[in-house]
Amino acid sequence: MARLLYVEASPRKDRSASIEVSRAFLEAYRASNPEDEIEKLDIWALDLPSFDGEALAAKYAGLNGVPLTTGQQAVWDDIRSLASSFLAADKLLMAVPMWNFGIPYRLKQLIDLISQKDILFSVDGSGYRGLLKARKAAVVYARGLDYLSAGSSTPEATYDLQRPYMEMWLRFIGITDISHIIVEKTLFGPEVDVEARTKAKQCAAAMAARF
Repeated sequence: MARLLYVEASPRKDRSASIEVSRAFLEAYRASNPEDEIEKLDIWALDLPSFDGEALAAKYAGLNGVPLTTGQQAVWDDIRSLASSFLAADKLLMAVPMWNFGIPYRLKQLIDLISQKDILFSVDGSGYRGLLKARKAAVVYARGLDYLSAGSSTPEATYDLQRPYMEMWLRFIGITDISHIIVEKTLFGPEVDVEARTKAKQCAAAMAARF
């Protein structure tokens, strides 16, 4: 039995393209892997602390090999708790909408909190090493405009800071097998939006069956 962590990064819920496509993925995944455990992590329901004060002091104390104070240890324990779902997972599924060419600020905040030495990565003489036991991830990217079609007014290489950032981070924390589904043109009107979501859900179901 494997554990799949599903990370939901959109606050739009039933109106969200990334969530709709991810639900199609999960439905097909459950059918193919009925014994597996699926954990949902809604980042909009999390109590995410600010990364300042004691948290920053704890980070640099750890980097310098200095013992943590009681206050610093309490903050660091909270950060470890936030990272625990990622560390326990065998596979990841992430629903990530594009906001201002990047990712939602709450997802970035979570990443900034948990991407710490000896939590999600380690450092030794050969460099950085990701600490996740999961080696497989699927990411559903939703975008209001089109970045992939010829003649697009938003060239992917220049404007897309969503997928490159997410996949760099996943590789950094130890994920070696990364798949993606992209649903675009969600702002192009109902007809185009429905067609884009339908095609993306078909791709997601096919991917999930072999995930």
